[in-house]
Amino acid sequence: MEVRHDWRMAIDPANPTDQVQKFLSERHLGTLSTHRPDGTIHVVPVGFTYDLDRQMARIITRSGSHKVANIGAHPGARVSICQAEGGRWLTLEGPAEVTSSSDRVAEAVERYTHRYREPGERTDRVAIEVSVDRMMGRC
Repeated sequence: MEVRHDWRMAIDPANPTDQVQKFLSERHLGTLSTHRPDGTIHVVPVGFTYDLDRQMARIITRSGSHKVANIGAHPGARVSICQAEGGRWLTLEGPAEVTSSSDRVAEAVERYTHRYREPGERTDRVAIEVSVDRMMGRC
């Protein structure tokens, strides 16, 4: 059997198709993959949003989470976020940064509320911002 690779799965993060934008706005959880301090991969389910204007994915979380510690242990390291439903899937990749800036966290919460639901109050909330420079999938 011949194996064929479909290189058309690459998507421009600044100009995704309408189908990709729709999939990114529907209520689906994704997974975030980070590297632990020992280099092994840590994968955890997350809610995330995508800001087309900035090509940025945002995740809200608590400051003491493993994903925050992993990103802190590897400043500027690349992470990936994957979302799948049936045969539709997307992977967003790029360098991640953790922020506790009240304005940036508030924007992440607002976007999360729009896509999912209003989160409960937390005093230790931070946002993970991923500068998406690679996107691939099939929608």
